[in-house]
Amino acid sequence: MAQFFSLHPEHPQPRLIRQAAEIMRGGGLVAFPTDSAYALGGLTGDADLLQRIRRLRAVDERHHFTLMCRDLSEIGTFARVDNAQYRLLKATTPGPYTFILEGTRELPRRVLHPKRKTIGLRVPDHPVVAALLAELDEPILTSTLLLPGEDHPLTDAENIRERIGKQVELVIEAGYCGPEATSVIDLTSGTPSLVRAGRGDLAPFGLEK
Repeated sequence: MAQFFSLHPEHPQPRLIRQAAEIMRGGGLVAFPTDSAYALGGLTGDADLLQRIRRLRAVDERHHFTLMCRDLSEIGTFARVDNAQYRLLKATTPGPYTFILEGTRELPRRVLHPKRKTIGLRVPDHPVVAALLAELDEPILTSTLLLPGEDHPLTDAENIRERIGKQVELVIEAGYCGPEATSVIDLTSGTPSLVRAGRGDLAPFGLEK
């Protein structure tokens, strides 16, 4: 059964953040709250991690994984970003958005979309995730915690532990986490394109739900 950490939502305990980071470094899969919904995540270089998330979520290799980054400069390391894309990213991060961008050679090919060579990237606005990213000193490879056949992500940490506690190493609780996933915006074509309407406001992109 997964370990269970209760963290302060604004000032997460450094000791527990360090322990969570060590679990990830050891190949652990973690369920944690973000500024939108709960996510499943671990380290990018762990090949087995992708398969575990795919099995848990029942998605195939065409599913876009999301790389959670600390800031815009880190996004620029892992995705090709032109000036127009950069302006949009700067205006809307951190926040509840996932951006589809072309990945760079810094990323393993297995984490990219097999045909488009794209990946989701985002900078979440959540103190717990920010602390975890700072401790790891690298991005977290994630996917929304949406189980097969369900319309909304899981939101309650205790329920998450009951439902998938044997399939993850750690569940993090840090207060209420809303049920709405990120808005997903494809920026690869020059004009922003809506992939999924979620929590993030679409007005900055000239889009409507």
